Amino acid sequence: MNKEVKVVFDTSDDSLKRLYDDAERKCLLNIKDFSGRKVLVEGGGYEKIWLETQPMGGEMYAKRNLEIGLNNQLLFMEYAREDGRIPGSIAYEDGKIIPQFNKFQGFCFPQPALNMYYLAEPGIDYLDMLYTTLERFDEYLWRVRDSDHDGCLESWCKYDTGEDNAVRYMDAPDGWEEEYPPQDCRIVPMASLDVMSYSYTARETLMEISQILGKQNLAEMWKLKSKHVSNKIREYLWNEDKGTCFDRDKNHFEIPILYHNTLRAMYWHSIDQDMADAFVKRHLLNPDEFWTEMPLPSVAVNDSAFRNISTNNWSGQSESLTYQRAIRALENYGYDSLIPKLGRRFIDALKKECRFVQQFDPFTGEISRVSLDGEMDAYGPAILSTLEYISRIYGVHREKNYIYWGCTTGSESIYEQHIGEHIYSVENTYSGASAKIDGREIFETKADVKIVTDLSGNIVNVVDL
Repeated sequence: MNKEVKVVFDTSDDSLKRLYDDAERKCLLNIKDFSGRKVLVEGGGYEKIWLETQPMGGEMYAKRNLEIGLNNQLLFMEYAREDGRIPGSIAYEDGKIIPQFNKFQGFCFPQPALNMYYLAEPGIDYLDMLYTTLERFDEYLWRVRDSDHDGCLESWCKYDTGEDNAVRYMDAPDGWEEEYPPQDCRIVPMASLDVMSYSYTARETLMEISQILGKQNLAEMWKLKSKHVSNKIREYLWNEDKGTCFDRDKNHFEIPILYHNTLRAMYWHSIDQDMADAFVKRHLLNPDEFWTEMPLPSVAVNDSAFRNISTNNWSGQSESLTYQRAIRALENYGYDSLIPKLGRRFIDALKKECRFVQQFDPFTGEISRVSLDGEMDAYGPAILSTLEYISRIYGVHREKNYIYWGCTTGSESIYEQHIGEHIYSVENTYSGASAKIDGREIFETKADVKIVTDLSGNIVNVVDL
């Protein structure tokens, strides 16, 4: 992991350049020392590393610092319990690293952790460690989180899916440390699309690791196990008539709240293509539901459960974390053309003040300033979303052994990704783009495409944006 990495970006759009420079500068505020190891905390008042944000955030920041990107994966693996449970968050207090097990807090971990194997090249031992961590966690989920034995994994508290203060959870506890579900709650234990997706993404990643290691029999086994989970999601949580997934309450009744979590399932790749197509076309792009002035509210704005609350609340306002997850979600199902659209909405909302916040009013795009302590800024998912959308629209992104080149109409710009001895650069004009590797031109193109190449620059796919 001796490779040096850095990003250089310049643009004729002064407001975009200011936002980019502020994002890079404020991201440095979230680099903390955990017992001599640098990590990237969530920021904006959240001073821990959370499983729902920081493996993903660390992997995004690996464009600029591989050590931090790797540590944001390793700490969750190193502090997993013997029974397989991974900490939902990790704090650092009084010189001690403290793993916390009172929630799952999302699971944006397996694919970012696997991508770090390609980016940082930590070796086979890292891959073996990741395999063991994911296998044990998947076993834990199925041993503990199907309390009614209906074949569907459960959420037991709001923080299991990171939906702080969500109306749909009713009287469920915020966190829950016990190995049995809460009693006498109206909704939980809840049959959960998210928790089922945790299992799916773990199993799919285990399949990929098995393929890398040349263990085809294991890869086939994990493929079948993954399919078992996605089949159950379709059978039990998918509503064909409405074109979306719904969770079920403790009495197995559908909870008919139109929430955005089917997009989360797309991030974890746990639903089939036809299901994603239905959700995107019927709901995600519907201006009366999720495609508002500031898209991606947590709950459809025409649903009775929607609440436009500006403090930390997953009942309505558009969340930076949803924008961060949306990139992989849309790429997983071929909706790459939506990424520049979302990215520009997000960037435009932040340009005025260059204040990186958690939530936005979905009707006006106004930022929500209130934080845990005073006014919010330097919230990691907002910073990293800004930097990541810029890389997808105007720049370079490495995913495993492929390079994604963003060649999108807009301001004139040049974006360089330095990885070790190599420089991947793309220059955008108003009408087209050109790309180089180590100064050697590999293509020229019209504007508004995403081009995918191998590491040598051979084109493997062209996607219209």
